[in-house]
Amino acid sequence: MSEWLVLVLAMPAACAVVVVITLVRHRTAAEDDDPSDTPDVIEYMTMWIGVVYAIVLGLAIAGVWEARVAAQDHVRAEAQALHEISERVRVYPPDVRDRIRADVNAYVGHVVTAEWKTTADHRKVTARGDQLLDRIRADVTDHRPASDFEAQAYQPLVDQVTAADQARAARAGSTGATMPGVVWFGLVAGAVVTIGMVFALQIRRTTRELVLAGLFSALIAFLLFLIWDFDAPYSRGVSASTAPFLDLFPHIGG
Repeated sequence: MSEWLVLVLAMPAACAVVVVITLVRHRTAAEDDDPSDTPDVIEYMTMWIGVVYAIVLGLAIAGVWEARVAAQDHVRAEAQALHEISERVRVYPPDVRDRIRADVNAYVGHVVTAEWKTTADHRKVTARGDQLLDRIRADVTDHRPASDFEAQAYQPLVDQVTAADQARAARAGSTGATMPGVVWFGLVAGAVVTIGMVFALQIRRTTRELVLAGLFSALIAFLLFLIWDFDAPYSRGVSASTAPFLDLFPHIGG
């Protein structure tokens, strides 16, 4: 099911639940029930519960967004390191240069096609990607510089291989969900309590109050969806992309 279809279904469902409960509660209320007679302490508690839950939602959204940005930074760092390797080997002999560039292209091609899909579906990187990166490392480190010019380029190339390996490891470590299950329990429970406090205010069946209650519940459903969508940096709708690889290696995308 599409992520956006989940959102389209979740928001009206949240509205419908609130409206239905309000209507049922209104029909089953006692004849002497006065909706305007709400104790001040309940209004005070409702206000503070809403404030506290808004802070929790804000922190959760900031956390998953930061994780998503960090995941994109890992991709960008990896692509940049591989691009530097491909460019700096120009000082090497043609056969060594072409072999290293071919291995870099093979690795990038594997990442943007097979590995990216594996990451999205199974939240992990592939063993084949590890093998291709090891081949690049072997090509770079096993070459013996034949001149001072090549010797000066050797260590920076090794450093770029290390940077690519570190970025790949960071990308592999950020493929899973960033929000622990206990946090999700708190977010969902907080949503139930926050929306439930609306009924403690004894809202009536007027169109205005029903619309406001429905919009309030739809907003909470949207914010929870936003956290869920950002929670898997490489898997869902608003996710990290392969754009850094394709920008630096345009021939791979073609």
